[in-house]
Amino acid sequence: MIAAGVSVDGATRSKSWRLQGGEEVEFEPPAPPQPLRREERELRIAYEDEHLLVVDKPAGLVVHPASGHATGTLVHALVGVAAGGQEERRGIVHRLDRDTSGLMVVAKTEQAYARLQSLVRGRKLEREYLALVRGQPQSLRGRIEAPIGRDRNDPLRHSLDTDTPREAVTHFELVELLPEHALLRVRLETGRTHQIRVHLAAIGLPVSGDRLYGVKGDLGLERQFLHAARLAFAHPITSVNVDVESRLPADLAPALERARSG
Repeated sequence: MIAAGVSVDGATRSKSWRLQGGEEVEFEPPAPPQPLRREERELRIAYEDEHLLVVDKPAGLVVHPASGHATGTLVHALVGVAAGGQEERRGIVHRLDRDTSGLMVVAKTEQAYARLQSLVRGRKLEREYLALVRGQPQSLRGRIEAPIGRDRNDPLRHSLDTDTPREAVTHFELVELLPEHALLRVRLETGRTHQIRVHLAAIGLPVSGDRLYGVKGDLGLERQFLHAARLAFAHPITSVNVDVESRLPADLAPALERARSG
């Protein structure tokens, strides 16, 4: 099988081309990846010291470069500030979906990065979200424990129907019961991709406005009603308790009022 950048007897062949023996094979190695360049972007910093910062990420901002998002990410805005880990995810120890707003902690030093990673692995980084869901929970609080992985049939989705399950635990409690919706406070014990959205949909409480797992456009929403409202942890260097909160963004508040009116 022929890899990209390889020619056989001076001609480019398909990837399925098989060598017979005796051919002249040439390989042109790909250009080394270029270092990321800083991109100026105004960010709301909820907390900062010489070791780390807590960013209040707006909805629509992608955290790190990925397919289709080579520029314009949070990581690009933090080049020269964040440290630790691979360059394309420099300083990132946990992430938020593009259309989820709220608080993220980012390391500014290698030492802080390693210790923040340890907090995440030890489930000592307390992450609380506000989620408006369609439907009403059957209890005031609950615990969802169901492994999640990439969906067997749709590569864009994550689900319980997967060949690659990973442990996932989500806690929720009722904040406000509404005529056809409920406002929940959700706490992550693990941090799988789309975990809150998948788990709540699995118990019949899809996040309002969720285009992938819920009802697109519910209550006039242009994105899922999911906001990382609180982040608490023992500082990885000083051990002082850091506890930061973020108010509900302006784009979500009108939907909550519409839900209250039924």
